[in-house]
Amino acid sequence: MKTVLTDLGGTVLLAGAGKMGGAMLAGWLDAGLPPAMAVVQEPQPAAEIIDLCARRGVPLLGDASAWSGTSQGRSALPPAVIVVAIKPQVMGAVFPGLAALAGPETLTLSIAAGRTIASFAEHLPPGAGIVRAMPNTPAAIGHGITAMVANSAATARHRQIAHALLAAVGGVVEVPDEAMMDAVTGVSGSGPAYVFLLVEVMAQAGVDAGLPADVAMRLARATVAGSGALLAAASDDAATLRRNVTSPGGTTAAALDVLMASDGLQPLVTRAIAAATARGRALS
Repeated sequence: MKTVLTDLGGTVLLAGAGKMGGAMLAGWLDAGLPPAMAVVQEPQPAAEIIDLCARRGVPLLGDASAWSGTSQGRSALPPAVIVVAIKPQVMGAVFPGLAALAGPETLTLSIAAGRTIASFAEHLPPGAGIVRAMPNTPAAIGHGITAMVANSAATARHRQIAHALLAAVGGVVEVPDEAMMDAVTGVSGSGPAYVFLLVEVMAQAGVDAGLPADVAMRLARATVAGSGALLAAASDDAATLRRNVTSPGGTTAAALDVLMASDGLQPLVTRAIAAATARGRALS
């Protein structure tokens, strides 16, 4: 049965409300999570988070030790979900305090890059349900894609809850093995940067071909954004869409002859994603 954000069985504690955590909170509230079921812990909240929490009636705590049923008007029971969106470099200092709040049924959902399920499990009671996820930056506008993997202790209910929370900011895929998460990072976690670089190099190539810089950038940005929207809306796969705009012997074919050569785009992107995957593995 599909889990909705009004059916989580308790409070969601969001630990860390930076860009991604803040986007997730806004997505949850817009998708129907009652403000009475949310608490945010962020010691240095940005003005946007202070405003969002104030407008929507979500308590904003400076520290996990401030968790209290009476002072926040919330149930004193453990949170149903602890969403870990803090920076990986402060995880060791912050997560033990969060783990102390977890009950036997609490789900820990991490979006901290590079942090393994085992690194959370060592602070939690045996049998704790843990889901590790990797969203990407388009989640900030509700168009992200997130990959998730659950540990063996996570129940079907835990996975449904994690899916519901992550789906509030875009699509969700579940991978069967945590070892795949480094490749996920290389493809989709870091992927928006590759697309932004594509816009940069297309615009510069347009300038080199004689266009004014502002015109070249506007054309490149709109082309990439529009192509992405078309890809999202179309039932055809990417290869079919590519063929649909490629006339034999035409201008697009001439460009693709270069990009699809044996030393062209495919081997370059393969090396780039392999480098990102290896770096992610080293950081974890």
